[in-house]
Amino acid sequence: MNAFRHCAKNIALGLLSLGMLPSAALAAQPKPWQLGFQDAATDNMAQITSFNDFLLVLMAAITLIVLGLMVYVMLRFNAKTNPEPSKTTHNTLVEVVWTVVPILILVIIAIPSFRLLYYQRVLPEADMTIKATGYQWYWGYEYPDHGGFAFDSLMLNDDERGDQPRLLATDTAMVVPVNATVRVVVTGADVLHSWAMPAFGVKMDAVPGRLNETWFRAEQTGTFYGQCSELCGVRHAFMPIRVEVVEQEEFASWVEEAKAEYAQLETSQGMLAAASTLNE
Repeated sequence: MNAFRHCAKNIALGLLSLGMLPSAALAAQPKPWQLGFQDAATDNMAQITSFNDFLLVLMAAITLIVLGLMVYVMLRFNAKTNPEPSKTTHNTLVEVVWTVVPILILVIIAIPSFRLLYYQRVLPEADMTIKATGYQWYWGYEYPDHGGFAFDSLMLNDDERGDQPRLLATDTAMVVPVNATVRVVVTGADVLHSWAMPAFGVKMDAVPGRLNETWFRAEQTGTFYGQCSELCGVRHAFMPIRVEVVEQEEFASWVEEAKAEYAQLETSQGMLAAASTLNE
């Protein structure tokens, strides 16, 4: 199997160098000292970013209000300005306020939160399906709607990666058309993994023996990078994900080329397996 993966890597690198695979400008990847999210490439991620910004403003307002109340209490009710301490033991208005206000704040947070969760979990009608399988330590992709061809995606070393970012470069990529609803069926072949693409707002666990599904609809072309986001062993950090979003015409051309290339690999693999059986 390792020999065939190495062969597939060499073929993919050759196709890239010849321009037979779609190439796109880098669209989203981690940046040094980055504090915020990556730029959104899907409506889902745009909603996540908006919700995050809303919560940040709300939390800042609550923090400032509480801080102001604390300062007021320290100045108004200290021993110097208030030598005779109040003997109040009950205040209905205050108790109602500190009960009702937190409830209202939680409702304000819950409404957009549940709306976003519903949007993420309800799968719309998909234009295509891709199966992503996590292995130690690489990803495998299968296109059941386009002939069922499959290939592996392995991280490239520094001397192989070219212009791709370090520790995120892969020999092959998941290729999808722009503005298409893509259903991703995620599973694991050995241990727990997690298929995560920050710019898409997508993260789905890959569980052995179980099929989980998620979806995305990329609204811009380009190259997008993610990583396995579930600790899965010693080389967990070397399990990147690369997605190429291309125009529909480029995708159709890539599918035809991929069918031919990966069909040849499968044929060669079958011949080698048969020869090994005969030798035994």
